[in-house]
Amino acid sequence: MNIVEYADRELAAIDLANTLAGDLESVLLTHDRASLAVPGGTTPGPIFDALCAADLDWSRVHVFATDERWVPLDDPRSNAGLIASRLLTGRAAAATMLPFYAPAPEPDEVLPDIAAGLEPELPISVLLLGMGQDMHTASLFPGVDGLQAALADDAPILSILRPDTVPETRVSLSAHVLNGAMSKHLVVFGADKRAALEKAQGLAPEQAPIRAVLDEMTIHWAE
Repeated sequence: MNIVEYADRELAAIDLANTLAGDLESVLLTHDRASLAVPGGTTPGPIFDALCAADLDWSRVHVFATDERWVPLDDPRSNAGLIASRLLTGRAAAATMLPFYAPAPEPDEVLPDIAAGLEPELPISVLLLGMGQDMHTASLFPGVDGLQAALADDAPILSILRPDTVPETRVSLSAHVLNGAMSKHLVVFGADKRAALEKAQGLAPEQAPIRAVLDEMTIHWAE
């Protein structure tokens, strides 16, 4: 695990965007296409703003979320919707978005078909993750219904998580899929999250799910 420290968050966003672009370019030199998995939320927004301007052959890049709420793409809480509006713009508008949602009340019946569409994208070429104060990443929350199955080595590509604190069911890339990415980056802002990350390294993944995906991870931190 390598930690890169920045003077401020703006510099971190610009530098990390350049790093992700460089990783994607390297993959495209030797592969027909590259897969890019990224989180939703507010933290990656400035990174997306810089990354979308990268001079890449975006038509060969397939983008998908690390996790998703079971809501339509046009729902304000959709991670895919946020990613599409913030990242798939400018030069990056040529990229292909692979959503995790399909019209169904619950994901159980349609998820195998969605996962089958993701299988050719694996291993993930370039992965960007965030982490919560509770040491969750993607939708792998401590204690959430479905976590144990999502942490298993033989978990399917996509796991279903059902938090009891929010209305929507969650769909997340399973831990081994995240951990198996070719290039892995974690963005962590603030002293509290830095302390949480350090604490996580001494805990089991069931207590600190981020622990399950830290192999050969590059951490990008700014106060």
